[in-house]
Amino acid sequence: MCNPVCFIFVVWLIALLVYPGVPARSGDSYLKDNITVRQGDNAVLKCNVDNKVSRVAWLNRTTILFTGNEKWSLDPRVVLLNTAVTEYSIMILDVNLYDEGPYVCSILTNKKPESTKVHLIVQVPARIVNISTDVSVNEGSNVSFMCLAIGRPEPTILWKLRSSIGNKIITEGEYVEINGITKDMSGSYECITSNDISPPDVRTVQVTVNYPPVILRARSTGTAVGQKGVLWCEASAVPLADYEWFKGDRRIFNGLQGIKIENKGKQSMLTFFNVSEEDYGNYTCVATNTLGITNASIILYGPGAIHDVNNSASTPTSSLLLLTLVLTLSHLSKF
Repeated sequence: MCNPVCFIFVVWLIALLVYPGVPARSGDSYLKDNITVRQGDNAVLKCNVDNKVSRVAWLNRTTILFTGNEKWSLDPRVVLLNTAVTEYSIMILDVNLYDEGPYVCSILTNKKPESTKVHLIVQVPARIVNISTDVSVNEGSNVSFMCLAIGRPEPTILWKLRSSIGNKIITEGEYVEINGITKDMSGSYECITSNDISPPDVRTVQVTVNYPPVILRARSTGTAVGQKGVLWCEASAVPLADYEWFKGDRRIFNGLQGIKIENKGKQSMLTFFNVSEEDYGNYTCVATNTLGITNASIILYGPGAIHDVNNSASTPTSSLLLLTLVLTLSHLSKF
C-alpha cells in the first residue's frame, strides 16, 4: 500500500496533470527551461536530486512517464538513464513533433513536493514537399511554376537559374512568374529551401524554351579544282533544326555527284570530295523547325576569286528570295 508520503506525492502528480497551472518552482533543479532538438534525434531531460529526495518522477502534459525506477509510459522510446545518484534523467529516442511540449520533473523532499518544468522544442529540417514538373514553352510565352516546403522554423525558399550563360539568383518565395520568356531564360531552375537545421533541400524544374532557327555561323570557302571542299553552317534552334542545301533553286541530295551532307547537332556540312569547275557558285543552307525557317547564302569559289568570306549572309538575290518564299509556304503547309 501507498504510505502517507507516497499518497501526497501521487496526489501532487495528479494535480500537475489535471491542473497544469500549479506553480512550478524554476530553479529547484539544474534543468534548463527549454531544450531544442532536431526531429529524429534523441532528447535527454535531466533533473538533479540529492539525498533529501524521497520520491521523484517525470511527467509530460498528459502522462506520468516514470516514478522512481518504475515506468508508467507505454512509449518504448522513453527510457530511464542509468546516471549518478544525484541525477534523475530520461531520454526520448527518435524525437517527433508530437513529443514537443512541457515536461515536469517532480520531487518530494522532506514531505514537500517541488517541481521544475522544461519545454521541449522540436525542429524539423526544411524539406520540399511539392514542386512543378518540367516546363516546355515557346519563346514569348508567360511561365509560372512553384515549390512548396515545410520545416520548423519556417524555411526560406530561393530560386537559382543554372543556364548555358551562367548561374544567377532570380527570386525568393514559393512562386516564379516570367512574362515573355526568352531563349536565354531556358535552363535548370533550382528551388533551394533551408532553415539552418540541416543542409538545404534542392530540387529542380527544367525549363525548355522553344524558338525558331537563327543562323549563328556560315562561311564561304575557297578550294582548288580536284581538292576536297567543305561548306558548313550552324543554326541555333529548339527543337534542333533540320537542314536542306540548295544551289540556285535546285535541292542537293546526299550521296549524289560525289557530295555528302552531314548533320551533327547544330551544324550541317556540305562536303565536295573532288571539286570541279561546275561546283563553284552560290549555295543556300536552309534551317527549319516547327517554329520557323531561316537560310544563309554560302559561296564555294576557286583560287584567286575575290570574295568577302565573312559576308556569307549577304542581301538575298531575287532567286534566293523566291526560294525562301517557296520553302516557307512548304513549311507552313505541314501544320
